[in-house]
Amino acid sequence: MNRRTDALEQVVNDESVAAWLMHHPDFLLRYPAVLAKLNVPHGSGDATSLIERQVAVLREQLANERGRLHHLVARAHDYETLLTRLHELTLRLIVAPDLKHALHVLEQALCEHFKADAVVVKLFPLDAKERVGDPLVRDFIDFVDRDHCLCGPFAPEQAEALFGPLAVEIHSAALVPLRAHEHTGVLAIGSANPKRFTPDMGTDLLERLGAIAGAKLADLAHRGQAA
Repeated sequence: MNRRTDALEQVVNDESVAAWLMHHPDFLLRYPAVLAKLNVPHGSGDATSLIERQVAVLREQLANERGRLHHLVARAHDYETLLTRLHELTLRLIVAPDLKHALHVLEQALCEHFKADAVVVKLFPLDAKERVGDPLVRDFIDFVDRDHCLCGPFAPEQAEALFGPLAVEIHSAALVPLRAHEHTGVLAIGSANPKRFTPDMGTDLLERLGAIAGAKLADLAHRGQAA
């Protein structure tokens, strides 16, 4: 402990704090957080007064609300970060000149910035339900007309159809519907973490991503026809 600290402790003691508060009676009004942490007992012997009990309950509620607020702020910050990354991905997709580059942009961005371990795009013809002889269509026949994402663990045959040899390493995935010109399809995002994608998770950003990717694929198909 240095001399400055020793000198400060000699100056700041119970009496000096009490004297300072006497000269600044509005201090606790200006800093209510300090008042909330003070322990002010009442002369009721060993019994706890009703006021003390109410104050204790209010302090506990305040602590819980602060915890919830910190959690919400952290979630909002994470959401803002994801929106920024989605915006950057959109800009990169816009300038992709062909399907190969567009798929590379998707895979690179999702693996680097969205914690994906595998990314696959599968497209089906619009008459997919009439082509149940196709193994890939058969495995995803119930997904062809979906408007919303499907997240969680998947059956081994579905995982293998999507991710091939990587299927054994994928323990959860998100299936994002795509609408692209004369095709419907799925953007599959796989993770080795079984808790990364769960059935009850929010999918708003994933569905925005699917709409953006589908629009890009449709644009590339249109350009190909025009050429």
